Amino acid sequence: MSLDSKTVANIATLARIRVPEADLPGLAQELNGIMTWIEQLNEVDTKGVQPMSGVLARDMPRRPGVVNDGGDPNRVLANAPEPAHGFFTVPKVVE
Repeated sequence: MSLDSKTVANIATLARIRVPEADLPGLAQELNGIMTWIEQLNEVDTKGVQPMSGVLARDMPRRPGVVNDGGDPNRVLANAPEPAHGFFTVPKVVE
């Protein structure tokens, strides 16, 4: 597949990217190089290769589903702007 300047201009219009007329031939050449590289990737035999989401095979880290208060309310409230009686305070919303 080969892209010409007119096709690249059309793609830029669809992508809402302003490309100066003088840059279209160079951009077309770059896109053609990328398309050639993608076509080369199609030649790789991937039969029997498991798809992967990362380079390391590992399980997702899990933690037990335990609900608690964190065990240290003073530390939790340390960054609260105006704590009161062990709780966060918020401005009144409804008068």
